[in-house]
Amino acid sequence: MKWVTWQNVGIDRMGCAWLIRKFIDKNPEFIFIPEESTAPPKGAEAFDIPGARLSHHGGHCSFCAFLREYKLADPLLRRIGRIIDEADTVQEASVEPSAAGLDLICTGTRLASPDDHTALQRGGLIYNALYAALKAEQEGAQQR
Repeated sequence: MKWVTWQNVGIDRMGCAWLIRKFIDKNPEFIFIPEESTAPPKGAEAFDIPGARLSHHGGHCSFCAFLREYKLADPLLRRIGRIIDEADTVQEASVEPSAAGLDLICTGTRLASPDDHTALQRGGLIYNALYAALKAEQEGAQQR
């Protein structure tokens, strides 16, 4: 399936692309359009673009829209959604200490990458590591 988002990916778009690859579409094709463009190519599902079904809604990030729309109930994915929410949307309180660090790492990954496709590949490693760390934390808490 074709997925379209704005160029210059950041924390939310990297997270969404990772989620797409891991849980929704095993062979996605990502297309990047200029920021502020709202006209996706025909036949492509837009994400993290204002007005798209899979974008910010109700004060939550696009990653959360994917969780809701695809009925992904994994508590670790919900936690990642809260982390992205805190970094990518206006929040009244900080409850996820890793949010700022993940945002900084995703920004650096984009800046250190020659293009958005490479940034998504590298971002996937970051999100794999985050998921693994949260899983280990959860399992450690369950063993106590």
